[in-house]
Amino acid sequence: MPIRISSELPAFRTLGEENIFVMSKERAEHQDIRPLKVIILNIMPKKIETESQLMRLLSNTPLQVDVELLQMASHVSRNTSSHHLDAFYKTFDEICDYRYDGMIITGAPVELLDYEQVDYWKEICTIMEWSKTHVFSTIYICWAAQAGLYYHYGIPKYPLEKKMFGIFPHRAEVSNCQLLRGFDDVFYVPHSRNTEVRREDIERIPQLEILTSSDISGVHIVANKNGRQYFITGHSEYDRDTIANEYRRDVEKGLDIQIPYNYFPNDDPNNMPVFSWRCTANLMFSNWLNYCVYQKTPYNLDELEVRNWNWQTSL
Repeated sequence: MPIRISSELPAFRTLGEENIFVMSKERAEHQDIRPLKVIILNIMPKKIETESQLMRLLSNTPLQVDVELLQMASHVSRNTSSHHLDAFYKTFDEICDYRYDGMIITGAPVELLDYEQVDYWKEICTIMEWSKTHVFSTIYICWAAQAGLYYHYGIPKYPLEKKMFGIFPHRAEVSNCQLLRGFDDVFYVPHSRNTEVRREDIERIPQLEILTSSDISGVHIVANKNGRQYFITGHSEYDRDTIANEYRRDVEKGLDIQIPYNYFPNDDPNNMPVFSWRCTANLMFSNWLNYCVYQKTPYNLDELEVRNWNWQTSL
């Protein structure tokens, strides 16, 4: 089954050219299927690029997924046109009375700021609190993962001596984890961040469990044991050339940026990067939609409520 998005959204044409099955909302309305309702709070600067990355991953299952896009009303985007935002994005006031099967909150280039210094901090706290009663399962990515761990559990972030930048090997720390079903013993994930969360702080919170980690890049996926929240410090959604573009941007700015780890063959920026994380990324998002959302969410979203039982077998 496809994802359901507006036929006017740039991602509709992008994914169609890649032979990914997308369906316009107009066509989907004639099918007698209750799609999963997923909302993406997109706070990345290049919103159109991030839309395509995430929708590509959400489309790779037999499930029909109805995707909506959410923006911060308290922040003015400088990298995406107001026409695009007005046409395809909603604000929290417009969706706060609705309920969703799943939610994705993206990263943002604000990690070196204290949380309270971020201009939309109060608004995103309101959304994170709302998600506990109006969204069945939420994925937090990169900065959002750190922000979510801080807001929900008081876990601090720490500055790194140098940017965690490149493609790093990871391992699972738990067995029989449905989010990780089918993963290889070692799998690769992009990271691009200047701060970290630490294992000892997470392990003090009884509701949380570290699912995956790297000897180099540290904690990767942290889950609430009830299966409702996943905090992911990496960027599995990245395209092959996303880190290359970030590297070249920083070089052009004259910043002191290292060659991304394990990314360019022979550490030569003139070589095409190896796309070593694509299968894992597709599998993780497919597992999330199937096992963590579709298999658990109420058919009638009006029945959605905070459920506190411990789904050890569903993590």
